[in-house]
Amino acid sequence: MDITPTPVRPEPPGERDKSSELAGSTRPGDRIFLALSRGSGITLLVIMATIAAFLTYRAVIALAENDGNFLTTFEWNANADPPVFGIPVLVFGTIVSSIIAMVIAVPVAVGIALFISHYAPRKLATPLAYVIDLLAAVPSIVYGLWGALFLVPHLGGLYEWLDQFFGWTGVFSYDGGAARSLFTVGILLAIMILPIVTNVSREVFKQSPKLHEEAALALGATRWEVIRMSVLPFGRSGVISASMLGLGRALGETMAVATVLSPSFLIQASLLEPGGGTFAQNIAAGFNEATQTGRDALIASGLVLFLITLVVNGAARMVIARHKEYSGANA
Repeated sequence: MDITPTPVRPEPPGERDKSSELAGSTRPGDRIFLALSRGSGITLLVIMATIAAFLTYRAVIALAENDGNFLTTFEWNANADPPVFGIPVLVFGTIVSSIIAMVIAVPVAVGIALFISHYAPRKLATPLAYVIDLLAAVPSIVYGLWGALFLVPHLGGLYEWLDQFFGWTGVFSYDGGAARSLFTVGILLAIMILPIVTNVSREVFKQSPKLHEEAALALGATRWEVIRMSVLPFGRSGVISASMLGLGRALGETMAVATVLSPSFLIQASLLEPGGGTFAQNIAAGFNEATQTGRDALIASGLVLFLITLVVNGAARMVIARHKEYSGANA
């Protein structure tokens, strides 16, 4: 019987544990870099855990004094005795305004990203990319002032048009008045998240394999067919990740929403009617005048927003980690 040992296949160099190499390195620079990297990661985790512990502690205090149900009470009167407060209106307003922003921003952002990366000449694409980058640098309060002083007064015509053709649905019915509704907030948030989704999508589209595009063109495909069959499938995961990052920004926006929205603790059937509220707007509007219990109640709502945002950003990172096929495609 042959008892010759089976040769062991050597492990490819690219699959070695980089951290083990650094840990076993005798170079002082490698050891210092490894220590700083680990320390930075641990510090970040400690900060996040501290924030979560603080929010949880104050939220437990507030919920113990709440005379209503935190998950079902359509009222926010945390300064009363006894305090009564709940988050259904805040959950509804935050999610609806963010969904409106995503529906408007993502198609426009993908179109701009494709235009910059595959259609526009270099002399036009470069300054256009700079302008998109500048949108991300505009402070939130500036967006809020522009929305309150310009966007709100000029949306009456759009609201009337939506009411004329889609008012029968009840979702777009409009009875007049100032356009300080969740729909206006969604439009403003769409403008704010546009540069985030555009920039990430543009970088993903630029990484699409050039050989695939050239092969499709050589076979007689049109420019749109190349994008539809090669670029978009390749960049799908990147667009999803960019959209989720933009969603995280929309969920937590504060000052712009507080400046534009006319808050109320009523869930309106129509998106065009003034009213509603979001987590961040409610915290910004009520924190200064709140009592100790009222502040704890606001912190409890902040804990819910913290968890929602954490889940969204975590899902975005999971999508990026599971779809790395665009990394180094043109190297």
